[in-house]
Amino acid sequence: MTTPSGSSEASDALGSVLALDRVATPLREDRLVISPSYVPGKFDSHAVDCPFVFSVDGRQGMTFVGWDGTGYQTALSWRNGETWTDGTVVLPRDPGSGMRRYNAALTSIVRDNELSSAGALRTFDGWYYGTFHAYPAPGYETGPGRIGFVRSRDLLTWEEFGGVLEPEEGGPWERGGLYKSWLLEHDGLFYLFYNAKDRDHFGSTAVPPAWIEQTGVAVSHDLVTWERCSETPVLTVGGAGEFDERFASDPCVLRDGDHWVMFYFGLAADGHAREGYATSTDLRTWTKSRDVLLDVRPGAMDSRHAHKPAVITWDGRLEHYYCAVSPQPSVDINGVPQDERRGIARATSG
Repeated sequence: MTTPSGSSEASDALGSVLALDRVATPLREDRLVISPSYVPGKFDSHAVDCPFVFSVDGRQGMTFVGWDGTGYQTALSWRNGETWTDGTVVLPRDPGSGMRRYNAALTSIVRDNELSSAGALRTFDGWYYGTFHAYPAPGYETGPGRIGFVRSRDLLTWEEFGGVLEPEEGGPWERGGLYKSWLLEHDGLFYLFYNAKDRDHFGSTAVPPAWIEQTGVAVSHDLVTWERCSETPVLTVGGAGEFDERFASDPCVLRDGDHWVMFYFGLAADGHAREGYATSTDLRTWTKSRDVLLDVRPGAMDSRHAHKPAVITWDGRLEHYYCAVSPQPSVDINGVPQDERRGIARATSG
């Protein structure tokens, strides 16, 4: 398994500016910080996924997505020492919503952009703004996904606000559906980074999946009208043998000095997902690092996938939350067998 090639002088120059030790989190805990409940009827009965970590008034919080066999819903948890409170659903499915009838996967809220910060959430005229994605039918990510926006004054009650990104409005690389997104504001402009797939191939059991996932960016002044910055992705998949040969997905975008860093996961031809990063000076042109930040570990809780990054600085150390996936003896929940364990894990810099 090789790492991304980044074959240019620019890549070498950026690598010397943003050294691996600026983003490395080599110490991994051997437990999940948030696990699925396996309780039939609960929002997280089958799996938990997609962490987003932040702070409010010095208190660390996390939103995460639960999967219950019908679709996604989003919960809020708070850190209490080295444990996290039980998740409270704050963005549920809504039968009266065109977007959220079956799914409501909130994946980021506008926060302080600095890598070295505790990720304090930002408000605009008293509102927190977030981004979510949803799928048009019940089942696991059934049909082409769309991206919408929500706002809240208290993080507990959210309302839909703003525009909707549709896959058919983008380039050919995203026509299969839109996935996880990251929303940030910089110099009066909102940026939405998101990954998407080139074709909808629901039901495929191929390993790796039959489609390609890459990452794009759109911009807006008001969260209502969005313009894609390019018809092509800003972060493309790697070449044969690289860790991101099939997917370059799930961006988490933060600033480190004069550079921006995008944490993302790659999926290789071996079917395993691993975390990597890329850097930029303008949020539009990105250069991949050659380094894999989090690899899969045989026999561990992340032996199948270590992916979907959420990064924050807390108590002077970098904390990298991610979705850890491993095989498990099949657990039957309402007649649906679960043969993998999918939960939230943490790696740190020290």
